[in-house]
Amino acid sequence: MRTAYSVDTVRTAERALMERLPDGTLMQRAAAGLATACAQLLGRVYGARVVLLVGSGDNGGDALYAGARLAARGAGVTAVLLSPERVHPGGLAALRRAGGTTAAPEDAGPPLRRARLVVDGIVGIGGRGGLRPKAARLAELVAEGDAAVVAVDLPSGVEADTGEVRGPAIRADLTVTFGTHKPAHLIDPAREYAGSVRLVDIGLGPELPRTPVLESPQHAEIAALLPVPGAESDKYRRGVVGVAAGSARYPGAAVLAVAGALRGGAGAVRYVGAAGEAVLARFPETLVSDRGPAKAGRVQAWVVGPGAGEDAGPVAEVLAAEVPVLLDADGLRLAERDAVRARTAPTLLTPHAGEAAALLSVSREEVEGARLTAVRELAARYRATVLLKGSTTLVAGEPGEPDAPVRVNATGTPWLATAGSGDVLSGLAGSLLAAGLSARDAGSTAAHLHGLAGRLAARGAPVGAHDVAEAIPRAWRSVGE
Repeated sequence: MRTAYSVDTVRTAERALMERLPDGTLMQRAAAGLATACAQLLGRVYGARVVLLVGSGDNGGDALYAGARLAARGAGVTAVLLSPERVHPGGLAALRRAGGTTAAPEDAGPPLRRARLVVDGIVGIGGRGGLRPKAARLAELVAEGDAAVVAVDLPSGVEADTGEVRGPAIRADLTVTFGTHKPAHLIDPAREYAGSVRLVDIGLGPELPRTPVLESPQHAEIAALLPVPGAESDKYRRGVVGVAAGSARYPGAAVLAVAGALRGGAGAVRYVGAAGEAVLARFPETLVSDRGPAKAGRVQAWVVGPGAGEDAGPVAEVLAAEVPVLLDADGLRLAERDAVRARTAPTLLTPHAGEAAALLSVSREEVEGARLTAVRELAARYRATVLLKGSTTLVAGEPGEPDAPVRVNATGTPWLATAGSGDVLSGLAGSLLAAGLSARDAGSTAAHLHGLAGRLAARGAPVGAHDVAEAIPRAWRSVGE
């Protein structure tokens, strides 16, 4: 499990650790890890030109000490000092002893153009609101060059706790972080600026609390959640999922949601809606009913909303059921918030950014720029679990567990940005709800499998939602191997 902690938690843990260590030990550990990562990226250190962008905080000190190590190995290291009067004195002295030089920001152009590597140590994890003008100009020069960029702990200009990018920021090829991940390493848009992320152990682990603010399940954790039928399993024990989706205008949404449910391991799928003929033509094993959700028969979970159009009746019927419910697409718009809040059985909402924006009465850009804030706010407003789709999928809210970490999934691919892909995800998550997973586990497991299925189906080529559904069993196998 990859975990992330807030800035305040990290600083508290660092203080507790520093009280037991000689002065400067943590910075030396961080600098050693940073220098190693830089050397590996360079390949040949001797003769390489390296530019350090040095601010006034500890990140600047880390960069200076790492630069001193590289200079001692024969690299030509220049430190651009944004605040010479507040630079870390020990780090600067170490760099000069090793043969490194300094430059003012206004003179940074020539060294940056010659550099093979740029180390970003401008702003630390406490930075807010994007880069100031002097630093922003350096970010422009870096972007214009060909040098590889390594960020110290976090790309300067992104916000550690939220993943927001509110102004100019450094774009790194590699971010070297210390002790633990921070939320910005896992959440877009900041994650895109971080590039690859390498975690350096500085001994912080024992000082961190057990519960992080974010967690990103890996294959092993997802594999442990996958429902596996036993010797005595039948279709009911495996889970029957009801799908109330589709309309005369959007029959394909029903077909794709059913596809996701069947490929997601449901023992049976009951379909209710106007697209029964289309569903049966593609999946004859589906149990089709025209009597409405309340009279469709036994189910362990419902999926409602994909392609529903303007018919709010099935949504209201499903919300009145005493089984887990997944709301997606039109169902999000048609559902009464008070009806969702009043439910005692689990509820999972699966909006994309545009749908989340409508539910929150804000712009899509606000949701995409502050994804963590948006998913938490939705979960609180609806007293439900919310899966916010996007480049990084976030799952927040677990009724009864207010401090549960937000889950992050990064297995997705831009090839999933295709019509109907979300309908497949809804069916898949619904099948996991019917199998007995909690809303949080069902959402994060479905997102993980859906992302992998998209990757497997695409392999760098265009795919449709149907291809994604067909690849779900392969994704399931790859997680379990």
